[in-house]
Amino acid sequence: MVAGWLQREQSAVIEYLKEENKVLREQLGGKRLRFTDAQRRRLARRGKLVGRRGLQELGCIVTPDTILRWYRQLVAKKYDGSQRRGLGRPRTASDVRSLVVSIAVDNPSWGYTRIRDVLRNLGYEIGRTTIQNILREQGIDPAPSRERRMSWKDFLRSHWGAIAACDFLTVEVLTLHGLVRYHVLIVIDLASRRVEIGGIVHAPTGAWMMQAVRNLLDSEDGFLVGKTHLIMDRDPVFTKDVRGLLSHSRVKPVRLPARSPNLNAFAERFVLSIKSECLSKLILLGEGHLRLAVREYVAHYNRERPHQGLEGRFVVPPANDNVTGPVESHERLGVHRHSVQIVTVRALKEFGHMNGAISRFPLDHGCLLLFSTYR
Repeated sequence: MVAGWLQREQSAVIEYLKEENKVLREQLGGKRLRFTDAQRRRLARRGKLVGRRGLQELGCIVTPDTILRWYRQLVAKKYDGSQRRGLGRPRTASDVRSLVVSIAVDNPSWGYTRIRDVLRNLGYEIGRTTIQNILREQGIDPAPSRERRMSWKDFLRSHWGAIAACDFLTVEVLTLHGLVRYHVLIVIDLASRRVEIGGIVHAPTGAWMMQAVRNLLDSEDGFLVGKTHLIMDRDPVFTKDVRGLLSHSRVKPVRLPARSPNLNAFAERFVLSIKSECLSKLILLGEGHLRLAVREYVAHYNRERPHQGLEGRFVVPPANDNVTGPVESHERLGVHRHSVQIVTVRALKEFGHMNGAISRFPLDHGCLLLFSTYR
């Protein structure tokens, strides 16, 4: 019963397709159809399975002899040599070519043999002549010529790790005596973009600067350990004694010309970042609150903020990059979004009078802000 039912269903489908083909041929009016090679292959493969008698019964748009001829031609092309590949060896894969160029550019002193050996260790078998042809197509000279030529990019990159820069940023802080200007000494490593706070003071002096430089030159954990040059502007606080201390510790002070902030671009860019992303969004209440804000932002800058100059990487990479689990977020300074409202000192007194204590004050727009309260 099932077989009979299936046969009736298939017969109905076949009859419908026959009638549809007749209608299509009537619409064509005897015109000859033009088929592409792909269409001929499809019809030939299907027609071979149906057979000559089946094709005649279906009344196809082409005759069975035509379909069978197409199929014979398809089989013949497999052996007549028309589908052979081009002459010569196959072209080297694009990813391997890119790897060859990258290795040659990053290592100017490496010749063809050394590049071949490195690629062999990576699992790529490639000959010296192929490497030579790839580099010649890219306009890259052989190793002796590449080694004698050094671009400014390579020169700066080779000296990047030995250069640091420093600068002062000024911040207005609200105290019991009104607005007081504080000076923050920042030092940045140009290679890694890591930032260190050298000190925060109301009015920097030569003696204070000498102590800050001693801390930076500490032989164990000083920020300037391994540095040979320190870029600075012509601020009077960088006295002759300060520069002498740096020179005695084999760190050459590089004084910039007057009114040339572009020559200290990395330090100036950090000053812009900390002001626009942190300090301009806070009402700084006392020196303790300023130190907290700067400390939290520097920690965010070094460990949590991706940097475009580093291709989106962190300054200090995480300890384990393969940590799996849910994504979590945490706050620094409690700043969420929207705007930060002004809170009067009277409102702060309601939270207590502990000197240096940190309180979390709720705002009307769903924002949170950390304040340093005082007596």
